[in-house]
Amino acid sequence: MAGNVRPRSTPSVTSNSIKPQQQQQPPATLAKRLLFPHLPPGSDLPPLFVSPICPPELNAEAYDFLALALRAFVNTWWTKITRYDKELLPEITIILTTVLRTLETRLLSTDFSLFIFSVVPALITQHYRDYRHAASKVSTSYAMGGAVPLPHLFHQLQPHVAVSPEGKIDEEYFRQAFDHVLKLCLPPQDYTPEAERYIVREIILKVVVKDVIPRVTQPWFIQRTILDLLGPSLDAESDKPPDVSPPSHTHHAHFSFHSLLVFFLSAVQSISGIGLALIQTYKQTLITIKLVNHSTRPTINHRRASEPWRTARQAPTSPVRSARSVSPPSSSYASAASSTASLHADTPPHKPRTLFSHYAREPLTMISELFTMHDRFATSAAMHMLRMICAAMTPFMDRLLTHVLYTRILCGSSILFVLRLSKRTLFPNGYPGPSPIDPTPEEQTIIYQQLLRRLREQVPTFVAPVLLGPSPERTLEEIIDPLTDATCNMHLAVFIMDALLLSIFPEMGVEGSAGNADADVPERLDDDGKDWSPEISRTTSAIAP
Repeated sequence: MAGNVRPRSTPSVTSNSIKPQQQQQPPATLAKRLLFPHLPPGSDLPPLFVSPICPPELNAEAYDFLALALRAFVNTWWTKITRYDKELLPEITIILTTVLRTLETRLLSTDFSLFIFSVVPALITQHYRDYRHAASKVSTSYAMGGAVPLPHLFHQLQPHVAVSPEGKIDEEYFRQAFDHVLKLCLPPQDYTPEAERYIVREIILKVVVKDVIPRVTQPWFIQRTILDLLGPSLDAESDKPPDVSPPSHTHHAHFSFHSLLVFFLSAVQSISGIGLALIQTYKQTLITIKLVNHSTRPTINHRRASEPWRTARQAPTSPVRSARSVSPPSSSYASAASSTASLHADTPPHKPRTLFSHYAREPLTMISELFTMHDRFATSAAMHMLRMICAAMTPFMDRLLTHVLYTRILCGSSILFVLRLSKRTLFPNGYPGPSPIDPTPEEQTIIYQQLLRRLREQVPTFVAPVLLGPSPERTLEEIIDPLTDATCNMHLAVFIMDALLLSIFPEMGVEGSAGNADADVPERLDDDGKDWSPEISRTTSAIAP
């Protein structure tokens, strides 16, 4: 028996080295388990964005957000229909990948300087003017002695087919608009199946129309957002109880050499600090000027084909577009760019009328309207002087604003921050969290008063009488009041949404029923007139179904 016992085999070094590697292998992410179940365990996810300037963190965060959204809005009801079919989410992922890559190509080929510095300030300026105009008619015969509420008067000044006088959004309007976007982004073989297209369209519709727009148009949300941007109050220490400790009697009232030395050294330290700050500011200014002058970002004159206000009227009316021939998700970035180039190729180039775009003009007009500077001589003179300076520096201001836009706002770090913040807000525990409770009317009043106090703190005391007039509190109230009605804010949000869609998809713009009323919109972008934005609003509201 003893001779038949075999000695125990010694484990090999290879087997011992494999087990720790298998144990140390990280678990599969949610995106890999739901969206790519057929990938090998150790393989990486395919790139969602194929642009070389896209950071890897953005690709991972976008996949995670996409997986959370599909699990919350699709997988919850699909598993009740069948538990065994695991192909629906990957198929939806393929469609969304095609849409996102086409959007990426269009976003990179679109110059948002005109949208950010001209269209949005013009819409905000016109919103303030129409709100104040409607508010002045509330108690007059125009409102039948007060029988017609302010939102109805405002709706008469800014009518939109997607918004009712009560501020209700027509979901069918945006449903058709998003369907047109999918038609331009998807190839025919992916656009034809209605089930997948409807699922993607309804997900986008729910997030944008039912969740985002009704929330961001609430007055308390806007006021709280401004408070967060302004930061903590400068007088936070004033709320603390005063120090009641007994005064110290160790100080000397008479003159001493020690106090003179301390005063002298403190003055030297303050002067040196100011000098260092001025030197740093000077160096940073020189660096910024060099970067702006040597910036390679194409200006609006080099990218006229992507301007919605110049291509919307020249786009052909044929529903067959070359943008539908989008490359599959496995295609290269160059092929996607060529499809967008072919889209703009069928639009004749517009010959620029001027050499500059005057990006600083509309923001200054918006600031003048917000602070009612035209009602006071001092502020009106200061604003005219500032406009003259900006007009004299128009070439540099156009390059500076475009440089700041693409290096500080529309950059990878900002987009990554917004994506992470959206994921934490919409999916706090991996699933859609409960809807946040709206503040009570008393809490909204407190937020309003806090915003007034914070805005007053931002204005220096010696500048307040000149900038805000003899009654600074009344001027600040006039700045906030046009944003205190959710129904009127809904109009502004819808107009901005239309303008954004036209900036990315200029072929969606069609001529309205007003004939040639908006034919001179490009020329009005170079005018000093005040009332050119309503025509833009009518153009943006006409989106082809």
